[in-house]
Amino acid sequence: MALSALDLYSIGIGPSSSHTVGPMRAARRFVHSLDECGLLELTSRVQAQLYGSLGATGRGHGSDKAVVLGLQGEDPETVDTADVDRRMADARDTGELRLAGTHRVCFAFEEDLVLHRHRSLPAHPNGMTFEAFDAAGESLSLRTYYSVGGGFVVDEHAVGADRIVVDATPLPYPFTTSRELLAHCSTQRLSVAEIMMANECSWRPEAEVRARLLHLWSVMQDCVTAGCRRPGILPGGLNVRRRAPALFDELATEEDSTDPLRAMEWVNLFALAVNEENASGGRVVTAPTNGAAGIIPAVLHYYTKFVPGADDDGVVRFLLTAAAIGILIKENASISGAEVGCQGEVGSACAMAAAGLCQVLDGTPAQVENAAEVGMEHNLGLTCDPIGGLVQIPCIERNAIASVKAINAARLALRGDGEHKVSLDKVIRTMRQTGADMKSKYKETSRGGLAVNVIEC
Repeated sequence: MALSALDLYSIGIGPSSSHTVGPMRAARRFVHSLDECGLLELTSRVQAQLYGSLGATGRGHGSDKAVVLGLQGEDPETVDTADVDRRMADARDTGELRLAGTHRVCFAFEEDLVLHRHRSLPAHPNGMTFEAFDAAGESLSLRTYYSVGGGFVVDEHAVGADRIVVDATPLPYPFTTSRELLAHCSTQRLSVAEIMMANECSWRPEAEVRARLLHLWSVMQDCVTAGCRRPGILPGGLNVRRRAPALFDELATEEDSTDPLRAMEWVNLFALAVNEENASGGRVVTAPTNGAAGIIPAVLHYYTKFVPGADDDGVVRFLLTAAAIGILIKENASISGAEVGCQGEVGSACAMAAAGLCQVLDGTPAQVENAAEVGMEHNLGLTCDPIGGLVQIPCIERNAIASVKAINAARLALRGDGEHKVSLDKVIRTMRQTGADMKSKYKETSRGGLAVNVIEC
């Protein structure tokens, strides 16, 4: 099994990688399966059913929109985000869809897009089924998919491997634990970023790896810019005001400030800008999820704005190192809020960003592992309790706080020699166990925590 950094990072639309990006990919995959089996032209009607966390918070997370777009052949990376609402209205008004963009079928929203708020499928909280029928109402195909976090999708045949992506590509430096990763670094006298680059070259040339990582960085930058320029109220009914534009205007007039914590204000801004874009359905980089998409961009912006000598090489090393930590978490625990709570999303992104920053600040492999461990350890037990099922409160602010925490974790690790009592492997294992013990109402169902203690308005 092998996992590339470019599998972990992907470009998609908000507000949720598991609830928006994953369902869109699953719906698109289902339509492709119909075409491959010669069933597309025979299909007269399709029905989608969403279960578990998808059913409980699907409306607020845009899962219904994602399914409709996916059935029409859209991909999260390229879909026109400005046209989503119009296309939804057209489908609802006409009562039909064009599967894969071409084949017309009947589609009644109330009967054919069902969200089960209190029913789950066995393998994962984010389960969904798609079924195609012919003109006589006979079933042509029924398939089950699971959105397992970060936009990753597996079908019913992958049950038991729901947290990994099966890839038999041989790697020069395979690792499934941080202990193995550090052993490679020591034996080969390479950094974590260098180990990752060597592995990435098993799939594609180094120049392509660099180009694709820098493209991801450019999308992150565009997202921050858009978030700083777009005032107004976020959709969904909570009437949450976008704060990034006003904060940007304030900070831009304070460039001569001697406030020793001015950098922290900018980090807050960067994270808010990304997550406000995400909450409005804008385009973001899943890193490793959409709910936590602001943390790595915020810390990378901190690096490029406030660290002397920052350059594109550093950005590449940052993203590769962060990906190494994300891969460890995905393989040994989970990045799905519906499975382990927000510790798996914000906690994972915090650990990844801490490691990436430590790397570009010339941390040793041991210090990098320590930074990641600190970032994850101090998010253990973090619940996922979005008010109204929307990725807004507490999600947006939580990204800002975790971004600053990641910077602190990196700096703390750099002040040490890499020796510490709790290893990253142990804290990842603890996160997995904590998620298993956590009540389902605290795992992206909006049935506990802030979601029930704060009155929607």
